[in-house]
Amino acid sequence: MRLLFFLRLSTFVFHQILYHMSQAFVKESDGEWLHDVPPTLSALVNYLTRENNGIRVYEKSNHYDKETGREVHLMSNGFSYAKDEQGKWYIAE
Repeated sequence: MRLLFFLRLSTFVFHQILYHMSQAFVKESDGEWLHDVPPTLSALVNYLTRENNGIRVYEKSNHYDKETGREVHLMSNGFSYAKDEQGKWYIAE
């Protein structure tokens, strides 16, 4: 009886260890897309920095696009970003 209990407990503990070890190798930002980033500049900077392997991305300048009437942010990664009518980030042309 004790052996059976020990084997069940050992199997449970083994599975828990495997689960937690596998979770350690999953990036927190896996599956996060640009349009999922909250509509704040600091959230955009954090997202772009993570996507840039931890190398800081910052805002170089910003302006209002006359055609769209939206604020456009030129970032240090060379891309410009703006928010659409739903407040979702996109790469501005």
